[in-house]
Amino acid sequence: MRKNAFAEQLVQSFVIFMSGGFIYGLIEVIYRGHTHPSMFVLGGICLLWIGGFNSFFRRVPPLPVQIILGGVFITAAEFLCGLTYNVWLGLRVWDYSRLPYNIMGQICPMFFFLWVAISLPAVFAEDLLRSAFRRGS
Repeated sequence: MRKNAFAEQLVQSFVIFMSGGFIYGLIEVIYRGHTHPSMFVLGGICLLWIGGFNSFFRRVPPLPVQIILGGVFITAAEFLCGLTYNVWLGLRVWDYSRLPYNIMGQICPMFFFLWVAISLPAVFAEDLLRSAFRRGS
């Protein structure tokens, strides 16, 4: 292992986290007109996790599986974040209670399908970021 491998991995993860946070926040601003700092953190975590398929599994799952798992993870993360910020802390970052089939106003099928769709470019974006780092080293 190279001497600076840990530092390089840390920088890669930081850049991916920041990119995910920026993109997630941008999606919110485009859709709702505003966002919340917690969404930046959530977006960063989600992009890191979606990109983690390459290291979590013995073999990288097929793209359709990665996309569905990405949607499931983002929805689960949004639910946990919603419980924390919206229900327990009362910050009212979002409220899906008016949408059909919502769960506690925190998640709903419409957004699950949106997260599945967004997972496709997220898989490719994370791969592109990592390959840019490999080319640069």
